[in-house]
Amino acid sequence: MGSPKHTTDLDSDYTIDQDWAGYTALEHDTWRRLYERQVALLPGRACQAFLDGLEKLNLNDGGIPDFSVLNEALHALTGWRVVAVPGLVPDAAFFKLLANRQFPAGRFMRKPEEMDYLSEPDVFHDIFGHVPMLAHPVFADYMEAYGQGGLRSLTFDALHHLARLYWYTVEFGLMHTSDGLRIYGAGILSSRTESVFALEDDSPNRVAFDLQRVMQTDYRIDDFQQTYFAIDGFEALLAACYKDFEPIYRALEDETTFLPDQIVLTDTVLHRGTQQYAVEKTAS
Repeated sequence: MGSPKHTTDLDSDYTIDQDWAGYTALEHDTWRRLYERQVALLPGRACQAFLDGLEKLNLNDGGIPDFSVLNEALHALTGWRVVAVPGLVPDAAFFKLLANRQFPAGRFMRKPEEMDYLSEPDVFHDIFGHVPMLAHPVFADYMEAYGQGGLRSLTFDALHHLARLYWYTVEFGLMHTSDGLRIYGAGILSSRTESVFALEDDSPNRVAFDLQRVMQTDYRIDDFQQTYFAIDGFEALLAACYKDFEPIYRALEDETTFLPDQIVLTDTVLHRGTQQYAVEKTAS
């Protein structure tokens, strides 16, 4: 990991101090390069809520944002705050933070040679990719509801179902708009190559969002997705997910797990992918 980093400042809720003053000039420069590249790429690809959030939060004022400054603007908009964490945190801590409108963000900055691929989320992915969406009131409510649902899920053997929902919405979600499909998932928004692949390549499937279908579907953690799910809007997403998931978990206990590239009979298929990219990667 890049600097800054600490080993003894871990709080009981897994949050840590960002130590903004500890970032190097190179790390700030890496942020600016990533930011400028994505901002040039995303108009016409990102949903309007994301672009509006970028403008409202001013995420490129001098390099890596200072969370304390960022939080003043974000909290005024939707009541959310960003908190620094040392990396991936336990499920219970993650859900509790979201349920209390606190978004956990890694504070390390990737190295210049890692501009296009990173094995774990860094501050650019977490802040640039996720935080502008938290400026949208309905999406902000969805994230809080997800955290609350996550806390309830801990009494069931259902975390894998909830992880799939997060993956295919918060990280890799697409949305129908009057101008066509647009990106709202942070994993796509923070990636130069997947921002193009997810919308424009013939390889992946694009399928209408269905809650139970998503919860049954495995995903790729090491490469582009083979299927993307498109919601009708944030209000529709919140309505679909603002419920007790226990009946769905029970219904899924004996159901088939779908493969990442699989099309099923009940799907509303927007684009049936060729899967050429995945086939070629497997062959190589």
